[in-house]
Amino acid sequence: MATYKELRPEDVKTARSFLNQLIDIVQEDISGSVTRRRYQVFVTGGVGPGVTSSLFQTVYDQDFTLQTANPIFDISMGLYVSGNTVTGSSTGVDSAGKRLFPSNSLMMREKVDVYRQFAQTLLGSADSQFIAPVRSTISTDQMDETMFVSIRRLFARDRIKRETFAMKFYQSAAYAAGGDGGGFGIGTNLNVTSLSGSKIYTDVGSSQNKEVEIGGSVGNIVDSSDITRTVGVMFYDKGIAALDLRKVLSASQHVSGVINAMNNNSWGDIVAGKTVIGSDALAAGVNVLGKSSNVHAKFIPDLMTSASIDDILDHLASTRFQSGSLTAMTFQNVTNINSTLFFCRASADEDNYSSNPTFIDSSGTPNVYSSADADGGTEFPFTFVTSVGLYDANNNLLAVAKLSRPIEKNDSKDMTFRVRLDF
Repeated sequence: MATYKELRPEDVKTARSFLNQLIDIVQEDISGSVTRRRYQVFVTGGVGPGVTSSLFQTVYDQDFTLQTANPIFDISMGLYVSGNTVTGSSTGVDSAGKRLFPSNSLMMREKVDVYRQFAQTLLGSADSQFIAPVRSTISTDQMDETMFVSIRRLFARDRIKRETFAMKFYQSAAYAAGGDGGGFGIGTNLNVTSLSGSKIYTDVGSSQNKEVEIGGSVGNIVDSSDITRTVGVMFYDKGIAALDLRKVLSASQHVSGVINAMNNNSWGDIVAGKTVIGSDALAAGVNVLGKSSNVHAKFIPDLMTSASIDDILDHLASTRFQSGSLTAMTFQNVTNINSTLFFCRASADEDNYSSNPTFIDSSGTPNVYSSADADGGTEFPFTFVTSVGLYDANNNLLAVAKLSRPIEKNDSKDMTFRVRLDF
């Protein structure tokens, strides 16, 4: 049975430490259709069969229908309300102050709202604009079209460690085979995996110039082959990377493919003398980029304005991260460990007796099991410490620390047991 001793203030100390965990995200987790979950909450109406789309998608470490699947990160994209892509496609403002857009654009207000939500959380104002490098005053560093990667708490933990983030991303899309006489392909590259033009984007060097925003500590994401070229920013405390799509993509590259659209007309095999994607006619409810009247379509601004968020994210995730077992994204997280240390001290003349009734024989003498010395001297009592309990002021047991093996305590030694509580 236990013996009790009150802890003094000097016996209690606090400490703080950190635990780092390396996270690797493979390509097929991002590009796979069963590992990337959609949340189709946007629905159009009135024209054609309608378009449904998510505002973001979630990447899992395996088939997301399985109970053991863990969400790794959310991916979304947004447009800055005063950026060239938005203002260039807007047709005006209505009586309520909302921007108006042509019928061949899709989800423009939702794309603006996504950008504003991230700006509110990370920059402190929905009207603020993301800039890379941080604090830059150069207009070309302003991020008008942005991809957001929000790492889930399970993997980001308390924050992302500086200079550990890296992402392999294909800047060039697949070449759209064929041509129209003007050097523009008429095949499809929206759903074809990129094969060349890969880049490594990393936050190397961010420890040399530490910046802080409303969303916490922030660092620049750069092109590893040219660290003077900044392509985005990492918000370490939030676990969110904001990447400038105009810089991580070949923005002026020709885009070609089928996207969802509010469209009543079906597409035949031949349009304006040019072959439409595939050999079958396309039903109503779709549009074809890079063909007929929009043969000169580019990823920015045409894809950003004409496609739904789901179509844009499907392209980014399924083609630009490749499909395989190699690492597409890696980083180290940081877990803060707050510890309280209790030093439970026992001097030479303490805790050598037990309150267990079996420790005393019928005559009141301790049951000592060591043999007497050669001179027949007195045997001294001893105990074996097996655990340490921590109690509150009302004598309620709060925690128990178990020793790896019993420790002998006798009157010839002082002992201190250090109990550590982590939280």
